[in-house]
Amino acid sequence: MTSATHRSAERIGHTEQGPRPLPPLAEPRAGRQPETVDTMLENGLRVIVARHGAVPMVELRLRIPFAGEDATHPARAEVLAETLLTGTPRRDRVRMDTDLAAVGGTLQAVVDPERLSITGDALASGMETLLDVLTDALTEASYPEHEVSGERERLVERITVARSQPRTIAREELQYHRYGDHPFAREVPQAADVAEVTPEQVRQLHRDAVLPRGSTLVLVGDIDPEATVETVRRMTSGWQSEGAAREIPALPEVVGGDVRLVHREGAVQSQLRFSAQAVPRTDERYPALQIANLVFGGYFSSRLVENIREDKGYTYGAHSTFEFTPDNGTILVDADTASEVTAAALLEIRYELGKLALVPPSEAEVESARQYAIGGLLTSTSSQSGLASMLMNVAALGLGQDWLSEHPERLRAVTHQQVAEAARWYVPTAFTGVVVGDAEQLGDQLRGLGGVTLP
Repeated sequence: MTSATHRSAERIGHTEQGPRPLPPLAEPRAGRQPETVDTMLENGLRVIVARHGAVPMVELRLRIPFAGEDATHPARAEVLAETLLTGTPRRDRVRMDTDLAAVGGTLQAVVDPERLSITGDALASGMETLLDVLTDALTEASYPEHEVSGERERLVERITVARSQPRTIAREELQYHRYGDHPFAREVPQAADVAEVTPEQVRQLHRDAVLPRGSTLVLVGDIDPEATVETVRRMTSGWQSEGAAREIPALPEVVGGDVRLVHREGAVQSQLRFSAQAVPRTDERYPALQIANLVFGGYFSSRLVENIREDKGYTYGAHSTFEFTPDNGTILVDADTASEVTAAALLEIRYELGKLALVPPSEAEVESARQYAIGGLLTSTSSQSGLASMLMNVAALGLGQDWLSEHPERLRAVTHQQVAEAARWYVPTAFTGVVVGDAEQLGDQLRGLGGVTLP
């Protein structure tokens, strides 16, 4: 018989000489850049193809700019996205699904104020089938009456439920607070508008807006880039347009000011949503701002998380992120709290904003955030799906694979002084936003705190 002595977690981390020191982090390995072709086809479609042979699959991303000024555009766009893949003269919905299933493939469409996005995947050997189903829908989608009717009814139900959710309410209120009636603020259509959408309206929107010129197709997988571009050229030759897909109009600048309290009767939690103007992703200051944002609230080791989650327990999660459009960038800060600590959480968020601007990140904070940013980028582009999504994200900003491959070096080159300068974007007066909660519970505490407009 042999016996093993039990060692506690505390003893495992120690030696006779004391605690085991943690080894320093090694430099992240430079990622191997995939073979990539980035070209414009005769019909105005930009095609980006990257070879990534980890598994015999192909990932597909299609972005069609899909902005619209009309107040009912979001409703028609949602119905279109739900029914785009429900039938053509060649294939009904079942045939579409069957053809995709035969090559291990999927396709789905979603829409927002900026774009109609189609994502999919398939076995690499079935790429032509995936593209054939896609181009069939892009050029010949018929929007059958019964499909539009059924999806329209389901959409009305889903939108009604979504509009009752606190996070949806908070996002919509923030958008209107920042941008007023700009089309970018119309993310969730009105259920009543959706209920009025007809099949002919959807078909007309398709003819007017589902256009190749100005759109981008990304394919990543175990494929030959040059040969794939030729395949795409051949298979999309019937998708033509004189006009270009419509990009969203430029956004107005976010101006700092008071936070607005939005009443939600009976709420036991509050949603805090704040925003400030930043810089576009293409701006030379962005790498330093990215590191400063991580230090503030961009990852779990950030100052904001340490304060209002770990130390004070006001929230399960606090986040600070960026939102980019082609020529614009903003900072978003969010947290959900219990009603009784809403004012205290708002005070601490303001404190951390001011502290970052006045007490710049230390060398250790900068280095930790830098390593996280570089590692996160390399990790996110290591898979076929991650690389496809990242290529599409930067393509929407007019960038390409070169920008992705060079960004780790830009992050490594950022100095402590540059991060300190970027941190000044976080002065509390640069931010505005909304607090969604029960005004009967929150009014007095927020009135005493100041800088909040009450309903």
